[in-house]
Amino acid sequence: MQRGGLAAGPAVLAVTALLCTVASTEDTCPEAKVLDLEGSGKLTILRGCPGLPGAVGSKGDAGVDGARGAPGPPGVPGKAGPPGPKGNNMIKSEDPSLGASPAPRTCRELLTRGTFLSGWHTIYLPDCRPLTVLCDMDTDSGGWTVFQRRTDGSVDFFRDWASYKQGFGSQLGEFWLGNENIHALTAQGTSELRVDLMDFEGNHQFAKYTSFKVAGEAEKYRLVLGAFVEGSAGEGPPGARATQPGKRQ
Repeated sequence: MQRGGLAAGPAVLAVTALLCTVASTEDTCPEAKVLDLEGSGKLTILRGCPGLPGAVGSKGDAGVDGARGAPGPPGVPGKAGPPGPKGNNMIKSEDPSLGASPAPRTCRELLTRGTFLSGWHTIYLPDCRPLTVLCDMDTDSGGWTVFQRRTDGSVDFFRDWASYKQGFGSQLGEFWLGNENIHALTAQGTSELRVDLMDFEGNHQFAKYTSFKVAGEAEKYRLVLGAFVEGSAGEGPPGARATQPGKRQ
């Protein structure tokens, strides 16, 4: 009996120790159980406690790049965007060498497109450069581009070569449109010339010519004048007595 009691003692102590361990690790060892199988004093643990996590290992080498995948099917077309601004109207000259250029190119073209008021308007030279000019829509059926206006002596016309090349004066009064601009205007097609003269007493005369052209700077802006058509000012080229506009059409 004593030996049996001694044998039972360690078993009780072992159970007590295990129970204390279970109690102390209850939070980290759920489901851990102790069984006394038929009084044999044997211990059975149905599930052990997980160990502490080990240290983080070093990062491995990057793997090789995978093969490029096949392209996917095309997506659904998106919605159409808003319409863009309207572009410049294009016209084609009767002269094929001029090609297409933004309209209008002359005051006459402005007149045929419905601009009937005399005043400053924008036209386009053969190189598509815009140029603001004075259009006379009243005299002789209208459509005349005025390149000189002298009325009251408010602008000095005794200028150097560069001034006459570029042009000078004021849109509100007297002006010279510029030799380069006149050359560009008369280089496209055939231009008529009309010169209106008026003295300080109000006497009016004019001269009209079939054609008119100003050569380029290499030819010193040489004036090429066609045949005299009509007018009370005579057949000769207009001189310094002109006090009213020179016009081309």
